[in-house]
Amino acid sequence: MTLNLPSSKLQATVATSLEVFRRLYLQKALSETITTLDLSKLNAELDAFAPNADLKQLASLGVRGEFLFPVPSLLRGNPRLLGYYRLLLGYSQKEFFNKGKLGRFSGMEEKGKLSTRIGDEIDDLCRAFCKRASELLHDIGIEQVSLDLLDDLTLLTLGPQLRGSNNTKIGRVATQAVFELIKSIVSHAVEREDATRLELRNAANRKVVIAFSADPDIRILEDLSAKSSRNIVAIEIKGGADASNIWNRLGEAEKSHQSAKQQGFVECRTIYNLLKLDLAKAREKSPTSNRFYSLPGLLNVSSGEFEDFRDHLISLVGITATA
Repeated sequence: MTLNLPSSKLQATVATSLEVFRRLYLQKALSETITTLDLSKLNAELDAFAPNADLKQLASLGVRGEFLFPVPSLLRGNPRLLGYYRLLLGYSQKEFFNKGKLGRFSGMEEKGKLSTRIGDEIDDLCRAFCKRASELLHDIGIEQVSLDLLDDLTLLTLGPQLRGSNNTKIGRVATQAVFELIKSIVSHAVEREDATRLELRNAANRKVVIAFSADPDIRILEDLSAKSSRNIVAIEIKGGADASNIWNRLGEAEKSHQSAKQQGFVECRTIYNLLKLDLAKAREKSPTSNRFYSLPGLLNVSSGEFEDFRDHLISLVGITATA
């Protein structure tokens, strides 16, 4: 008898999307945010919001309290970390934002935005999280706790979310991951920023703008004067991880790039969310793309692909490689 198992394509989608989520929401994002903040302030807030006995137990294991307990500085510094603590405690998006009547906080996780409307509630949100996190710690038992276990708990909640995500949602997350990656490369030259736009000053003392847009997904332009600008780079991001549909997605990227060329963009980049791609065929589908990059490759900062992307980006926007 021949056995016919269901397709594994959905699991492949989960695998190729996982690194995107690690960079935006999981322990990797938390660790990177901690390094940007004042540790003395973080420690003071932990003392104020988390049970002292719990913090001592975690310290005995070499685990910083923030990996279990959120504090205001963290959520204000990186609002997307709300997703980390939600996943850690096992709350689905539906359970947390809808049933929990906390939808007003969804913009923190989805867009990285902390609106003034909810700014005064962040302390209360942290207290509520810390109460449940303390319960989780005691229910698990301190002897079982480790960073690996905490990471596993977030992944257990994330798995069904990824499997249930549609391509549009995955695409939005992929675009945000690329935007955050670009931000990490040019951060030393940034003068102003918000959740969807970066403004920096290049070596020619001109303003360079990097921003989300509908078409292309990310555009980079340089202000030449008060009335004119130069379109530098158009980036199309195809976040879907279904390999069977990649050629259609590259065809969509080509249409966007052709439009970008008509608008005067100098360079066109296409980023795809697959581990492997027939680049010869990809160039046939999108001849306007000057370069193709794999999203999993870009998110590995020690890869040659990331180095190529970084070096060309720095050259095109005209800034120094380091601060």
